[in-house]
Amino acid sequence: MGRMLKTCAAAVLALAVTVAGHAEPAPKVLHAFLSTGETALDPAVASDIASLSLLENLFDPLLRYDYLARPVKLIPNSAAAMPVLSDGGKTYTFRLRQDVYFTPDAAFHGAHRQATADDYVYSLKRLYDPALKSPWLYLFDGVAGIEAVDKFTLRIRLKAPDPNFLFYLAMPATSVVAHEVVQAYGAQAGNHPVGTGPFKIGTWKRSDQIVLLANRDFRPTEFQGQRLPILDRIDIKIVEEYQSRVLGFLNGEFDFLEQVPESMKEMVLTADNQLQPELVRKGIVLAPFPVLQTYYMWMNMDDPLIGGYSKDKVALRRAIALGYNSTEDIAQMKKGLALPAVTPLPPNVLGNDPNYRSPVAYDPALANALLDRYGYRKGKNGYRTQPDGKPLTLVMHSEASTVGRLRDELWRKNLNAIGLNVTFKSDKKTEIIKASRLGSVMMFETNWVADFPDGDNFYQLLYGPNAGRANYARFNLPAYNQRYEQARLMGESPQRTALYDELAQLIHAYTPWVLLTHPISADLQQPWLKNYRRHPVEFTNWRYLDVAAHTAH
Repeated sequence: MGRMLKTCAAAVLALAVTVAGHAEPAPKVLHAFLSTGETALDPAVASDIASLSLLENLFDPLLRYDYLARPVKLIPNSAAAMPVLSDGGKTYTFRLRQDVYFTPDAAFHGAHRQATADDYVYSLKRLYDPALKSPWLYLFDGVAGIEAVDKFTLRIRLKAPDPNFLFYLAMPATSVVAHEVVQAYGAQAGNHPVGTGPFKIGTWKRSDQIVLLANRDFRPTEFQGQRLPILDRIDIKIVEEYQSRVLGFLNGEFDFLEQVPESMKEMVLTADNQLQPELVRKGIVLAPFPVLQTYYMWMNMDDPLIGGYSKDKVALRRAIALGYNSTEDIAQMKKGLALPAVTPLPPNVLGNDPNYRSPVAYDPALANALLDRYGYRKGKNGYRTQPDGKPLTLVMHSEASTVGRLRDELWRKNLNAIGLNVTFKSDKKTEIIKASRLGSVMMFETNWVADFPDGDNFYQLLYGPNAGRANYARFNLPAYNQRYEQARLMGESPQRTALYDELAQLIHAYTPWVLLTHPISADLQQPWLKNYRRHPVEFTNWRYLDVAAHTAH
């Protein structure tokens, strides 16, 4: 009986559409995934890639990157034009667009809430709120004042010129939020994201499924003759396992796959990293992309076992770096889709010196000799002790995943080969990062994706005052801090590149990090996906995407 009723209802609906004279076009839906669960969607607080990807689409900073421009180029977003600079480059005056509105929310009591200069003052000053512990506060260390000159004019004064300051104003962290929303939801504001972006939250099943709906009140913005956003909806799944992502893409469940996992490479690529012939026949497109990303293994400089600046502690960390087999890592773990990291800076980041040569290379014999020299003697079990004879067991955190376990084995093999005993503590990455900021993690392999395409964004990761924030290694060396402070006031120049090379030398000398790799991303897209082009800095390109009619889903 129920089936008969459904059939009748469908017939009535079809008749109604026919009577109307035409069928409604099917909604344009993008099917995407995020590789890790999101956290609270608050621009001032979120720092994980999943959350930042969502924030890019829900909220609005003053500036954005031109989607197609290479090299990258900043353009106005909610600002009406690029700012006027005065006072020797220390004062930025922005004129704001007057057609920017927040998406509806009960906090506005029915008002169509316009975004103004006061909202940007409020949003940027929120970064200073000690209760939020914003990981982005360091971006505004050089700001002397933020004020609304009038309803649509914002002025920001710096203590000194900062060549990278405009990059900060294109980041999700500097997006506009409404004080009414923060006041209404308090500490839960990140669970009620209300922005001015091209999309708004539809449904949200935490760390599982998220639906974004087009914000049809989004200000008039066009891309190649189409008003943005082009899509009606984005269906997003959280897919942590690599195999599930690749199989989902191959089954047509996802419209694109960024960064084919190394362990899954053979499923889609040939030995010389070309697309498998059967995928070519299906119309799938391969686009190799050099990611502005650096993998590194950091060591806690405050840890009593591995940290410190004395010669014996430096020798221990240097030996660990000498014991890392980069060639094996790239060939076996990365399947050839990576470059060895010589400095923190990946290719195509401003300040990268292609002529720099690292003084540290894979050399287990030298690592063993160094440990012998500084009193790390081998016991009967083959493992080394501390110089005072106490046991030496390294504890490395790792992600609880298949790849995490494979990387554990690579590190175990490399460290055991130089007589170092290591145990592994698996957890979710979000939990490890929380513990890292508190200084309670000894060692962890992680990666940094550029927030903006300048070397400052990478070298700040070892700047002393950033300990407890992005400086997980808690490295605090005056010689490094002084050079970093000098370099961050300089624009791209040979003089700054020389300073960056000196910073790299200090990293190699004291070894708070073992530099690992810069990945090369093998990106795949379905034949029905339109306008797709990976951006070097922005996390997503969803607002520009279009999908042609197809039957894959």
